[in-house]
Amino acid sequence: MKTTELPRWASGFVLPVLNLLSALLVAALVIHLLGESPVESLQILVNSAVLNPEGLSYTLFYASTFVFTGLAVSIAMKAGLFNIGAEGQMYLGGLGLTLAMLSFDATLSPWLLIPLAIVASAVFGAGWAFLPGYLQAKRGSHVVVTTIMFNFIAAGLMNFIIVKYLIPEGDQNPASRTFSEAAMMPTLYNWFPALGDTPLNISFLLALVALAIYGVVVSRSSWGYKLQATGLNAHAAHYAGVRISRTIIVAMLISGALAGLAAVNSILGSTHYLSLNFPAGAGFIGIAIALMGRQNPIGILLSAVLFGALIQGGFDLSLEKPNIPQETIVFIQGLIILFCGAMENMYGPAVLKMINATRSNKG
Repeated sequence: MKTTELPRWASGFVLPVLNLLSALLVAALVIHLLGESPVESLQILVNSAVLNPEGLSYTLFYASTFVFTGLAVSIAMKAGLFNIGAEGQMYLGGLGLTLAMLSFDATLSPWLLIPLAIVASAVFGAGWAFLPGYLQAKRGSHVVVTTIMFNFIAAGLMNFIIVKYLIPEGDQNPASRTFSEAAMMPTLYNWFPALGDTPLNISFLLALVALAIYGVVVSRSSWGYKLQATGLNAHAAHYAGVRISRTIIVAMLISGALAGLAAVNSILGSTHYLSLNFPAGAGFIGIAIALMGRQNPIGILLSAVLFGALIQGGFDLSLEKPNIPQETIVFIQGLIILFCGAMENMYGPAVLKMINATRSNKG
């Protein structure tokens, strides 16, 4: 019997894989035009980012941040919202975390200090997402416009706060002071020495917990049903008794909180101070991860690891292949976003035709 819709396994696995392969094929063509071997370049990237234990550790470190930004975008998408403001929400999450550290890192123990930092980052991130969510729910202001504008406001605000108030006297670097050792996230090196002495820390475990909670809440709870119903058909959800405005606002608050939590890995797990532009595009990468992962917990994790591998492998690739600049990795990321976002259903009709043909032959 013919079907008019792709099965879940095809839309959730086959299409993302085909889109990814298409992006890598175009990237291979560009690398060839740069005068390098695409196969050899891929081998260097995989060896550096996956097969080498220390490189894998860095890959998972980057992925820890991307999981949170990917979840932030995904949960908003479930409500039919396109939150482009994860970058700014992560920025404000870092500010909340930093204010907590600067106030208490000399007095509190790590057992109290780190949970306080986590809560502060989530609260500040959620707070920055509240107004776009409220304007969407109550005034009809499109969340795409408000969130992207809030990214610019966040950047200007952080520049003012860091330069005006947080730079230690006499320093030229636009950053806060370094936190005390009590504020450093425990690394996984002590538990898994084979991974090497890298910044990989328990934020990775927190990311896995967040993925599990997201999966259960979205798929197995009544609120998750209301969330998805709102995203699929707000009018039908309203007639079914769902309070659309509340669902939109709560979804944006959770989205902002998750984006804010991404700052924990970047700051407490690595730099140990707040600096300008520390998100480094992680909020925008979260959009690609949500699209490629199809808002599925496993898909989000795999997509985050892929982007982490691209960043880690790209460093060694640009060192070993001078003809391939570091910007090539950004180009590959852009290709993945293009194929998994704007062109995500390009292969849909062909895959559907093959599925129907296979079923007809079996019949």
